[in-house]
Amino acid sequence: MKAVTWQGKRDVRVETVPDPEIQEPTDAVIRITSTGLCGSDLHLYEVLTPFMTPGDILGHEPMGIVEEVGAGVPDLMAGDRVVVPFQIACGNCWMCLNALPTQCETTQVTGEGMGAALFGYTRLYGAVPGAQAEYLRVPQAQFGPIKVPEGPPDDRFVYLSDVLPTAWQAVAYADVPEGGTVAVLGLGPIGDMACRVALARGAGRVFGVDLVDERLLRARGRGVETFDLRGFDSEKELVEAVRDETDGRGPDAVIDAVGTEAHGSAAARLVQNTAAMLPRQISAPLAERFSVDRLAALYMAIDMVRRGGTLSLVGVYGGMTDPLPMLTLFDKQLQIRMGQANVRRWSDDIVPYLTDDDPLGVDDFATHRLPLSEAPHAYEMFQHKQDGAVKILMTP
Repeated sequence: MKAVTWQGKRDVRVETVPDPEIQEPTDAVIRITSTGLCGSDLHLYEVLTPFMTPGDILGHEPMGIVEEVGAGVPDLMAGDRVVVPFQIACGNCWMCLNALPTQCETTQVTGEGMGAALFGYTRLYGAVPGAQAEYLRVPQAQFGPIKVPEGPPDDRFVYLSDVLPTAWQAVAYADVPEGGTVAVLGLGPIGDMACRVALARGAGRVFGVDLVDERLLRARGRGVETFDLRGFDSEKELVEAVRDETDGRGPDAVIDAVGTEAHGSAAARLVQNTAAMLPRQISAPLAERFSVDRLAALYMAIDMVRRGGTLSLVGVYGGMTDPLPMLTLFDKQLQIRMGQANVRRWSDDIVPYLTDDDPLGVDDFATHRLPLSEAPHAYEMFQHKQDGAVKILMTP
């Protein structure tokens, strides 16, 4: 089959690799019909290269048709149309039964000290072959895949794999009061969808911050009050502008949908890039134990949120020695919630929004649809935010 493979920093290629097969009774194999390119994939493209191996298959946002199931998968059959969550979880362990499938005790990558295995996401999360491919082996298929009806196009459901539950959890963790205010930092796919979810779930006002014209325009079109970071002399000035819209207090909650790819510290970027260029035996421990992130968005979130408010971190951070303003966090009495989205925890809540009237705008959420063969171009375009790229779907 054809698959998108990682070969080095900023080097992905479409290659021929062996077809996946059933290996365990709880496996399924699906034929992929749509697969997304995620902002997290860009971390592998550049920042997290010390944890990658040439030939790794990328991707974790698929949907498709079941081709084959193992004997331990009673509720799926060949021909079923399914969306596959990005994490691999059993559904039966203590963590799964307590709505934390991202911490599944069956698939935890204990050798790396990490949570549940993820598709296509470094050795830290199990080095499981990913979903930017023609076919995908799905472990723990007795729990993970979400069956969806025939008929509507893939765009209606494909975001159940990651974008929708990640945005939904970000808003749930933000705990925005009915009619309250929330600011979303970063209007990429997750931030954009978090704005839509927040408005759909009763937020009174949603403020969106970004510095890319197309992203700001998209958000404004959905009722978001946008702030262009480029229009302020400093981030402090932007924070004050948002406070002015909230009686001087700041929003009830701030969602950081940026994470480690934030603009900001040149020193942190130097550490990231240096680690990525070193031999893996040296770079991996360096990146894992001593790396720092570019924390501009997180600092802004801490400054912007009102006292007694909530920070919801959905952007991925990876540094182990990041300096945090603990005095400010304590003095402002902030609550902080974060983590990978627990897809099956939220999927049943989300499905009623995927109706013909499309309140979340999923049918036209993708800005680009490309064949899988153009994956190298898709990665480059998405990283550099070219041609208005916000969300890219690929078709094998």
